[in-house]
Amino acid sequence: MVSYVPSQKDVFFGFAFRTRGLQRKITSMSQLSLRHQIPNLLTLGRIAAVPVLILFLRDGRYGSALVIFLLAGITDGLDGWIAKRFDSVTRLGAVLDPLADKMLIVSTYVMLVISGDLPFWLLLLIAFRDLGIIGGVLVLHTLHGDIQMRPSAISKINTFLQISLVVLVMVERVGLVGLGTVTDWVLWSVAATTIASAFHYMYVWLIQLSLESR
Repeated sequence: MVSYVPSQKDVFFGFAFRTRGLQRKITSMSQLSLRHQIPNLLTLGRIAAVPVLILFLRDGRYGSALVIFLLAGITDGLDGWIAKRFDSVTRLGAVLDPLADKMLIVSTYVMLVISGDLPFWLLLLIAFRDLGIIGGVLVLHTLHGDIQMRPSAISKINTFLQISLVVLVMVERVGLVGLGTVTDWVLWSVAATTIASAFHYMYVWLIQLSLESR
């Protein structure tokens, strides 16, 4: 029986082949990791933009604030598209994304109320609705464990109207165009859909409680 002893050349090429394969695996894993983190990085960028937006609104720089707000809206849509397109949805992103949206909208509404551009009662209405939703989710979670909460259609419409109202107010303050009547209609639509979405969530929760009690 003749035993085969690999030459130095065979050893070298074998090592090079394995090293190249390992490098490809590492590169593939790095690209996958980066792809998963891009949506989260965009979301963190929106969170980082909130203090800048607040400062612009405080100083009355509505044009700059409008640009920041619109860019934040674009990145919101972009990170969601990337996450779904490349199947890169993460638990961290599921928490950060709505948090970033809420921070952006609430801080903008607070500053516009302080400047007198929006009524205080509208901010209170939105805040009470949001707190009620959080409280309801906590109660259901305590009573029945893990629950599935998805935004309702009326809630999505409400969010769209809230964003539209901010854009309209800023456009008016910049002086690009006068939209007084349109802005008023959108404002009252925000109030109406805020109330409607609150009652809708209450209705859904009552159904869930009745089903769980059977």
